[in-house]
Amino acid sequence: MNLTPFRVPSAWLPLAMSAIALAIVACQVLVFGVAHEANEGAAAHVWQLLMVGQLPIIAWFLFRSMSRGFNQAVPVLAVQIGAIVLAAAPVALLGL
Repeated sequence: MNLTPFRVPSAWLPLAMSAIALAIVACQVLVFGVAHEANEGAAAHVWQLLMVGQLPIIAWFLFRSMSRGFNQAVPVLAVQIGAIVLAAAPVALLGL
C-alpha cells in the first residue's frame, strides 16, 4: 500500500488537534479577553488535553514511518511541530 504521508490519519490528526486548540484559545480571548483567573477553566483543560493527546499520535506516525522511509516523514513532522508551536504561541505570549 503506497500512501502519501499526509493521507495517513496519524499525519493529519495532530494538525487537526492543533487547529482546534488554536481555535479554543482564539474564542476564549475574543469572548472573555485576556483575564488571569485563579482557577483554570474548561477551555484550558481541553487545550491541554488536545496538546498532550497529539504526542502519542505523532510518536505512532514516526514509528510507522521508520519502516516506509523516514525521508517522506520529515516534511510531515515539520508541519506537525509547526502546528504545535502555532497553537502554543498565543498561550505563551499572552500568559494564559
